[in-house]
Amino acid sequence: MSTPQLATFKIPNIDNEPMRTYAPGSTERKALEAALRQMEQELPFDVPCIVNGKEIKTGKIAKQPIPHDHARHLCTYHEADEATISSAIKGALAAKAEWESMPWNDRAAIFLKAADLASGKYRYKLLAATILGQGKNAWQAEIDAAAEFSDFLRFGVKFVDELYSQQPSKNAPGVWNRVEYRALEGFVLAVSPFNFTAIGGNLPGTPALVGNVVVWKPSPAATYSNFIVHQIFTEAGVPPGVIQFTPGPPSEVVAQAIGDPNFAALHFTGSTFVFKKLWKDIAANLDIYKGYPRIVGETGGKNFHIVHKSAEMRNAVIQAVRAAFEYQGQKCSALSRLYVSKSVWNGGFKDQLLSEIAKIKVGSPLDFTNFMGPVIGRPAYDKILSYIQKAKEAGGEILIGGTGPCFRI
Repeated sequence: MSTPQLATFKIPNIDNEPMRTYAPGSTERKALEAALRQMEQELPFDVPCIVNGKEIKTGKIAKQPIPHDHARHLCTYHEADEATISSAIKGALAAKAEWESMPWNDRAAIFLKAADLASGKYRYKLLAATILGQGKNAWQAEIDAAAEFSDFLRFGVKFVDELYSQQPSKNAPGVWNRVEYRALEGFVLAVSPFNFTAIGGNLPGTPALVGNVVVWKPSPAATYSNFIVHQIFTEAGVPPGVIQFTPGPPSEVVAQAIGDPNFAALHFTGSTFVFKKLWKDIAANLDIYKGYPRIVGETGGKNFHIVHKSAEMRNAVIQAVRAAFEYQGQKCSALSRLYVSKSVWNGGFKDQLLSEIAKIKVGSPLDFTNFMGPVIGRPAYDKILSYIQKAKEAGGEILIGGTGPCFRI
């Protein structure tokens, strides 16, 4: 319920969430290990769609496998069908007027509360779901599901507050020019990836922060951690219908959403190929829309390092290994190209690089001594091996690596 705004409010000071190290014997290590044990005892979880604040179980069941133990699955989830998506769109539009008219300070308080829940009450549960469901080690889960997610929410409030403060600096005599930043007409479709729980929260959360209503399609490979994120939003005070949680087959859910006349924006993180296709599909639908949809997307990149002779060699080697192999390279920022001058390469860089790579321990993320874990699933595995094969066929030399034994889901 809105209350009279009888003051000019200032948001609390915003800073980055402190990251915990999970050192052996530490309080946070014990708490995370306990959360992992509990989650393993309770899985598989049953995840419904959440539409208008209510659970919807369609009976169309899919599974989220555990990447390091793919014979098991973390959860089963009910895939949104056509009726569910229609209800989600209709319900979001019905919730829109009240949500966008909520005073900014009240809306901001909800997302600051969500950040506190993510970094406090739900921290270890979020991490456990990210480790088991997305194959991250403890550190990678910490910097993602706890720290980055909380930072997205808190800094989102800070930046929106700064945006709303941008007002005309001059006025004509007798005139007070003012700017209001309105939400979009219609609903936002958020399509989030598997590799960051934080992005799963940011893609629906940021549009909602500025007064939009959102239909959220999470990645099948991040369903359970994203379900927890939705629970956090709900507990923090996001009203029913504002963020609709609709897991399901990507092509079907997305096609129905972008085919609706009230579609107002796409908020996307994923592959370049999929994003280009969606852009084309949205463009082809322009005549049916009530407005001009916004398209906001982030896709994969090819990060590179250039090592100059002035570089401190040891540091350059360590950062190259971390950039290339942390979270199995499953980041848009992962190192894909390494350019090293011949004198540096032959002057010790190559030997140090191969020595450090040889030390990498690969295995279950439940073993805290493992640096690398599994890739997310069979399609990713096959794609990686295919590019290694292409490199061989093109005359490339394999300096170091494994044998790539096959697995089946």
